Amino acid sequence: MRLLIAGGGTGGHLYPALAVAHAFRAEEPEGALLLVGRKGGPEERLVPEAGFDLATVNVRGLDRDAPWKNLALPAIVPVALRSGLAIVDRFRPDVVLGMGGYVMAPAVAAARIRKIPYVLHEKDVRPGLATRFFAGGAAVVCTTLPGTEARIRTKRVELTGVPLRDGFRPRTPQVPPRRLLITGGSQGARHINEAVWGALDELVKRFEEVTHVAGVQGADGIARHARPGYRGLMFTDDMPALMGEADLVVSRGGVSTIAEIGAVGLPMVLIPGTFGGGHQEENAKAMADAGAAVSIADGDLNAESLVATLDALTPDKLRAMARASSSSGRRDAAQRVLAVLHELVRR
Repeated sequence: MRLLIAGGGTGGHLYPALAVAHAFRAEEPEGALLLVGRKGGPEERLVPEAGFDLATVNVRGLDRDAPWKNLALPAIVPVALRSGLAIVDRFRPDVVLGMGGYVMAPAVAAARIRKIPYVLHEKDVRPGLATRFFAGGAAVVCTTLPGTEARIRTKRVELTGVPLRDGFRPRTPQVPPRRLLITGGSQGARHINEAVWGALDELVKRFEEVTHVAGVQGADGIARHARPGYRGLMFTDDMPALMGEADLVVSRGGVSTIAEIGAVGLPMVLIPGTFGGGHQEENAKAMADAGAAVSIADGDLNAESLVATLDALTPDKLRAMARASSSSGRRDAAQRVLAVLHELVRR
């Protein structure tokens, strides 16, 4: 099989793409594989480091939070589409897998124009704009959480879960929790950082270790708040190791991170971002409804509410959350997605 995987720009799209790529290489060592990402994105470093070929496109997404940034799109989109067509024509894939988000658009659009079957993977309960736009022509849309299927019009939906990197292994967290992991995702989250630093005196009293992934924007704050019991990181490529040490996770509501937490089986406190139409709020609600998480609205987050929420997690509540979290994890998601692709190619 000749497989083209399109997606990137952020870790939430890129790491699942890499997970499928690794699973494909394990199943088909001689298969042809190409990843397509955004010029200037983290894929320019991470994809070659993982040992895969990469093509990039200069593409930008629709910014619903700052509409004035969209003025250049009429000039960017046609050039990006031509680049997508050139990549597809050169590689000649049997099938294209779009991993969601605007970065997949040039290659998926090219596949549709060239009548090459394509599959989409949607991470969020509320499908993104790119998924909604291309879903009608997709052979299959793979989803992550129940409820997505009712929001898209497509031929076929398969609930696969989020493809994960290697290393997320199930474990039983300590209760009461000894190690707290806080992450704002691959880009960091300024509001979470401020709440964490405001609460840090109380957090280091309650936990043996507080590990905080603050993003590049948090570099100065990490240095200012250095103290015993606090480990501040700007970024990490080794989230499996951090979750392998943690007993409780505080996170944004990105579904890739939620899936990683569930694969390990950790209780989670989710602080969904309000950007992008509020899709993270629906992700957090789905996990809270499942009993795996408690949620703090972004507008309610501060040092006091963070500490109060953590203090309210009784041992019985934490154990129940861990069980629900583990039940939500789909550790074979990459293989499920590959099975869909193989079925299409063999027809």
